[in-house]
Amino acid sequence: MVDATMFWSAEGGGGVRRYLFAKRAQLGARRGWRHTIVAPNASGPGMVDCGGLPLPGSGGYRLPWRRAAAARLIAAQAPDLVEAGDPYGLAWAALDAARACRVPAVLFCHSDVPTLAADALARWLHADRASRWPRDVDRHVGRYLAHTCEGFDLVLAPSRTMQRRLHALGVRQALHQPLGVDTAVFTPAARDERWRASLGLPPGTRLLLYVGRFAREKNLPQLVAAVERLGPRWRLLAMGQGPLPPRGAQVLRLPFEADPARVARALASVDGVVHAGDQETFGLAVLEAMACGTPVAVRNAAGLAEAVAGGCGVAVDSGRVDDWAQAIEALVVAPRVQVEAGLARARAHDWAEVIALLQRRYERAIAGSAAGVMEPA
Repeated sequence: MVDATMFWSAEGGGGVRRYLFAKRAQLGARRGWRHTIVAPNASGPGMVDCGGLPLPGSGGYRLPWRRAAAARLIAAQAPDLVEAGDPYGLAWAALDAARACRVPAVLFCHSDVPTLAADALARWLHADRASRWPRDVDRHVGRYLAHTCEGFDLVLAPSRTMQRRLHALGVRQALHQPLGVDTAVFTPAARDERWRASLGLPPGTRLLLYVGRFAREKNLPQLVAAVERLGPRWRLLAMGQGPLPPRGAQVLRLPFEADPARVARALASVDGVVHAGDQETFGLAVLEAMACGTPVAVRNAAGLAEAVAGGCGVAVDSGRVDDWAQAIEALVVAPRVQVEAGLARARAHDWAEVIALLQRRYERAIAGSAAGVMEPA
């Protein structure tokens, strides 16, 4: 199979990248599939660079714009199935290639594009999200997304929240396909007191961790302000990369880490993991933190709210600094039952189980395509 996405940066990082590598490990190494990634700046075995124009302020993303050339690159891999990881130019190239090869085309909606576009415009205009222009952008981009989905044989959403969003846009064929976690790597046993000591923190420091892209929609300033409100014994450690890194006297930063074991070590060795993003369609780092037995606090919105539902973490209803400060204080004394609930949730999403479901859907799509009719996935 071929995965095509613009959500690929030479600097590394991002949940889409982790999903693709987990899929490669599960489908390729363990199930005998040949897996190729077509993306801007992709390099190495099983990787094809499709080029693209740099997107300023995106943290290294590029936008492929030569649709026909990208379609030829995808088709040249002789795929049995093509998956697009974004609804932009590469999605249309993926459709063209799938039709040329007479194989199924899958679209995985990793991001809520209409909401992202509307919120970006609202911030730029310093306007309310519900005001006219952001609302119009949400509607028009939603129509574009629904139109894009029409051509695909299979449309996948990483959360029930995103699935409902797609259904509301008229994409009735959208299916819930969760992401996963490697529970052999992300485990409470990954805790390392020596690594924590290497940070040089004063005794008694309360250490919080954010893992992910440093982007506007992650609302990192809310976390910085909350830590400052709590006092000098608190620190926020931010691990990742992106155009808007958090700054402050109580902020430490580590670069993007590609090694899952090192990410797991950090997640398991802190007092809590925090994520203030209100547009997440899943929240992979939060699931990984729960697998490490670390309490989590997230914004009570979209996919993050779904991740901690059922008592798996602390959900914060607003972006107010006081609310986040109170949630963080509650986080570090989280009851054991909450941590255990998070562990159980994460273990139910082990990549082996998640990819097995995905493989069954792929195989049904391939069989249906060969028979001239798409079977229910």
